[in-house]
Amino acid sequence: MKKKWASTIGIAGLCAALAMPVYAAETETRPATHHHDYSISGFVDYVELQKSLKQIEASSKGTVQVDVAGQSFEGRNIYTARVGTGDKVILVQSEIHGNEKTGTVALLNLLKTLSGNSAQAKKIREEVTLVFMPMLNPDASEADKRRNSMTWADVVEDYPQLAGAKPSWNYLDRGVSQSYDYGKNPGFDVNRDFNPDLSYVPEATDFPGASNLPGWFITPESQTSRDVYKSLQTEFGNVDVFIDLHHQGMYYVAGTNDPVTLSLSAQFVPDPSTPEGAKYAEYADNYNYDLSRQLNVAAYNELQSYGNSKFTNISLYSQGLDLPGTALGSYALNGSGTVLFEVKGQTQSLGQKEKGQLVKSVERGLSAIVESVADGSVEKLNPEDYEKIPLTSSRPAN
Repeated sequence: MKKKWASTIGIAGLCAALAMPVYAAETETRPATHHHDYSISGFVDYVELQKSLKQIEASSKGTVQVDVAGQSFEGRNIYTARVGTGDKVILVQSEIHGNEKTGTVALLNLLKTLSGNSAQAKKIREEVTLVFMPMLNPDASEADKRRNSMTWADVVEDYPQLAGAKPSWNYLDRGVSQSYDYGKNPGFDVNRDFNPDLSYVPEATDFPGASNLPGWFITPESQTSRDVYKSLQTEFGNVDVFIDLHHQGMYYVAGTNDPVTLSLSAQFVPDPSTPEGAKYAEYADNYNYDLSRQLNVAAYNELQSYGNSKFTNISLYSQGLDLPGTALGSYALNGSGTVLFEVKGQTQSLGQKEKGQLVKSVERGLSAIVESVADGSVEKLNPEDYEKIPLTSSRPAN
């Protein structure tokens, strides 16, 4: 961790049968609407985030610790908020993609609850240490876009050994979106810039890479997430749980006409102990797929408990993935139980519409995971129940 409260403010396959995209695929179709046709004023921006974190820290009277973990490419602070003193470690991050904003609101709400004086909050804090990174990519958040604002030239300046390499495959320097002109505003998909080798140093021979290959930690945002993860490993020996909060497009619970409210997933790389995952064999002793499935089941069961409501429209995201360049894939190989949250829509397609319901879905799912880890009940869940969760489909049943 770096300095506390700076004095100045600086500037995701397989599921083809269901026609699912491969975890936030680069070819995802964007709506033809203009980027600013939908208001995002109801979400939390960078300045509001800072104010909220400072207020929560102050009112918690020492229960919450807010730190600057690093800086974005444009120099904005990337914050962590830590609550609890238990031996079980949960790391949650939001807005690695800046147009996926409901997770940030949910984390601030949950932080307020966990820092309170209720008996349940106190018990959770005794059992669990929670570290939230509520806005990992503040530059993209401020611009309401997916990618950061770094160029390949910036990367080569930082890593001269890459001068002769082709730009990485997750770098977009062409206009492919009607909602944001990346031709004038190139950048990297930060969630393809992770590597299971947390000490990896970029080498020209590893570029341009591909979606099923590890990333490189060339962006300051991925470096910051990695550094927080490694610091927790050093302190506790392991990060028990890692949760990544995202948005997706508009999909359906397979076999129904029900629009998906939230997709979950536990699987981002093949099991290193299987022939399919043999290339990750060095990580086999750490990989804990059963825990990942149990965590997902905890969230699913909680949301299903609300009966006949949109909270029950929960499904599994694409399975059979091999994405070691994502935070979820890299951290799963390093021993964390992992959970992906993908609420429906993005700011370009929904704006604030249904914001309250989507935020509450994330809050409730997260709370169920935190509580089940704290009291140990997650360990009693049958991981095979994960396989009973319906898949996500791009088409309604009829």
